[in-house]
Amino acid sequence: MNLIVQSNTENVEAEILVVGLSRHPENTKGWQQFSERFSGKLEGWTKDLSFDLKSLVTYPTLSGAIPRVLFVGLNERKKLTEEDLRAVFGQVGKELTKKKIKSAAVYLGSFQNDSITAENAAYLMAEGMTLGAYRFDDYKTTSNEPDSLIETVSILTEEDAEEVEASAFIGQVFGLSVNEARTLVNMPGNLLTATALADYAQELGNMYGFETDILGKAELEELGMGAILAVNQGSVEEPRLIVLKYKATEAFDNPLALVGKGITFDTGGYSLKPKDGIVGMKGDMGGAAAVLGAMQVIGELKPEKNVVAVIASTDNMVSGSAFKPDDVITSLSGKTIEILNTDAEGRLVLADSVTYAKQLGATHIVDVATLTGGVIVALGKDKTGALTNDEAFFETFMEAALETGEFVWRLPLTESDKKRIRKSDVADLNNSPGRDGHMIFGGGFVGEFAEETPWIHLDIAGTSDAGSAYDLGPKGGTGVMVRTLAMLVERMAEEQ
Repeated sequence: MNLIVQSNTENVEAEILVVGLSRHPENTKGWQQFSERFSGKLEGWTKDLSFDLKSLVTYPTLSGAIPRVLFVGLNERKKLTEEDLRAVFGQVGKELTKKKIKSAAVYLGSFQNDSITAENAAYLMAEGMTLGAYRFDDYKTTSNEPDSLIETVSILTEEDAEEVEASAFIGQVFGLSVNEARTLVNMPGNLLTATALADYAQELGNMYGFETDILGKAELEELGMGAILAVNQGSVEEPRLIVLKYKATEAFDNPLALVGKGITFDTGGYSLKPKDGIVGMKGDMGGAAAVLGAMQVIGELKPEKNVVAVIASTDNMVSGSAFKPDDVITSLSGKTIEILNTDAEGRLVLADSVTYAKQLGATHIVDVATLTGGVIVALGKDKTGALTNDEAFFETFMEAALETGEFVWRLPLTESDKKRIRKSDVADLNNSPGRDGHMIFGGGFVGEFAEETPWIHLDIAGTSDAGSAYDLGPKGGTGVMVRTLAMLVERMAEEQ
């Protein structure tokens, strides 16, 4: 999507003009000039339209340069929030894609108020429209033409063109990176294997100049990554440990580690999932997708903060060689683990990944994973669950989450919880203390390997996939936490 900032509205040509409509449109900055462009008809068109938030109505203008106007309901403009506006533009992206629009113009002033500046509006416009316009290229053998993508958006504003364009570019980067993560989550497990995911990461590294290291099975065995290898035992597909380093400084001091769960398909192993629960497990690498999406944003925007991404990828299968309940395995850290549930495999691959991130010098760690059904029971499907061992780090993270509008709720991790994770007659830890407090035990297990390093755990089991279309996208992978992880890196760069 090519973004162009224009101040001279008389020379604009587009298939459609997008206008925000509030209860008193005549108070919109520049409204009179826009109305004059359409022979004074603009105000007349709006008299009987709905002002309801996100309502959409298209009017013909009978003008060759801009033949249609899309009016977008904003209710009372002064009460409009950034979250509202992002959702509004998500709906606009959907509508323009449905109409197969290739060139659009946006009257930016009609989406501003006292708290939403031109720069804010441009950012939210580009991000929201990019997210809303997303479509997954499926594998159907049909002759239907694919939905047309929006090729050009003219941003009409009298504000500083350079600042507006820069903000819109950043918004588009965030949106495109989320869409890349969505596509990864939507891909079937027979196509997105651990090897294929590693190849994607290598291409990403090549594109942005990341230092990239892909470890295969033999290297994992040599290092002693017993937890990842145990999960992989039942598979014919080899595992991969993916490492991407973004070096903002030559010395690579104090890197933040983004650790993602990359289970490309999860049967549950011998603790087999039921037939209804096993469908959709192609998305069990949503944490890995979030990390890779965040790394794309980082590669584009180049914040002044060192970052290392660590992703353990394998599938979790059933076979004669698969690991079993009652097995005892030894992790990279040296800690032994009693396996009580082979379907609690995500925390195992994260354990070795977190340990490896620490060995690479990480001073702060965020792990993100589709880890437990328990987080859905606790919080529903619209909230990401979190645990932490560091208040200041989590406060910085929450500032980033509030800025992106991604809902995160922290759960407690108590000494009593830790004792249950450490309770085993035969090993240092057990991987499944019980169903009560399931999300806390799953994340808390990973925390045993973070130890004293400032750490945040994000369980996106509920938020990584949408069961139906919503304001910012279609059914399927959501790309959740891409934007918040990237924004966290930006905030940590500012705090240095």
